Amino acid sequence: MRRLEIFMETSSAQLLPAIPLIQLLSTVFFAILFLQSGLDKVFDWKGNREYHTAQFAGTPLEKPSIFFLFVLAVLEVACGFTCLAGAAALIFRQDKTIAFYGVLLASVIFCCLFAGQRIAKDYAGAVSIVSYFILSLLALFSFEF
Repeated sequence: MRRLEIFMETSSAQLLPAIPLIQLLSTVFFAILFLQSGLDKVFDWKGNREYHTAQFAGTPLEKPSIFFLFVLAVLEVACGFTCLAGAAALIFRQDKTIAFYGVLLASVIFCCLFAGQRIAKDYAGAVSIVSYFILSLLALFSFEF
């Protein structure tokens, strides 16, 4: 039993130096992901509107789909810039507050995207969101250290 305790103490002590790197890399990852996705919605509004209109045709989200597209674009751009600012705060001030809220917003966005994909019965699309959501949860967990 004592050997297991020693192993657990050693393993967690070795993991701790990697935590700030996990926090930084996951925050940068979400900054890239959501800045690209959100700004694509802004600069290619017409193409995204056509896609979302077709995606949600015949579902309860058909009528409000354009409104939800607008909300999603705002949330994604906000998340991208929050994560970018959070990464800068992690690097220059060793402050993880902004990064935490950026990653938290990413988790909320993934839940919204997942719900939309399920409502649209795009099950393959919903499955692809799961890995991003898991990454966001692991990143959130890393902010506990």
